[in-house]
Amino acid sequence: MFELFDPQTDYVISEGANLPHWYQPGVTYFVTFRTEDSIPTDVRRRWHAERTDWLQRHGISDYQLEFRNLPIPLRKDFHERFSREYMELLDKGFGACVLARPELSSIVADSLFSFDSSKYHLGDFVVMPNHVHVMVCLLGETEIEAQCTSWKRFTARRINQALKKTGRFWQEESFDHLIRSAEQFAAIQDYIASNPLNLNFDEYFLFQFERSNEVDGTRSVPATVPGTSPVPPARHRREPQS
Repeated sequence: MFELFDPQTDYVISEGANLPHWYQPGVTYFVTFRTEDSIPTDVRRRWHAERTDWLQRHGISDYQLEFRNLPIPLRKDFHERFSREYMELLDKGFGACVLARPELSSIVADSLFSFDSSKYHLGDFVVMPNHVHVMVCLLGETEIEAQCTSWKRFTARRINQALKKTGRFWQEESFDHLIRSAEQFAAIQDYIASNPLNLNFDEYFLFQFERSNEVDGTRSVPATVPGTSPVPPARHRREPQS
């Protein structure tokens, strides 16, 4: 049900304004998109400058053409460092954090459910006060950037109507990561489930697939992580800490 990235099959890497984007048809992604005010401009510029400096120190002037020439350990270090820092910035709770309001986070959740099983298979997701994490397996030739744009365009219009505001609600560029193994799939499920513990807000919307022990470890790539029945989506309130 959830096909994993196959490095032996054709894929495309494109460079966005701040983040790289990998595309392979019909595979599973971990996607993060955030509200426009979730990372202050000066903080974002500093993150981008540090990222650019790292690339230049390692002789990379054109990310799309040259990055894959780096040794695997360096590529791994780059992605782990800057992806981790990006997620940590989101968890600081910058901005108005309006998605802590149930009526607004439900707009996002409903949008994610709307094309489940037609354009994609929806995996675990969480709607946080200023960002969204979602696992999704694309169907057919659906492209992840186009799908993210569709989600954000629809939800921004509905949320702005509810807030009686205009203007950009979501940051234009999303973070997307191709899931490469069953182990990584499970680790991202754990990350999504635990992400609410990192914020000083009590409200969040969490959807989870039940865990499956039927991962086929004998298949050649692309491997498949079978889906089982979903746990009913629910809004959660954290218990106050004693």
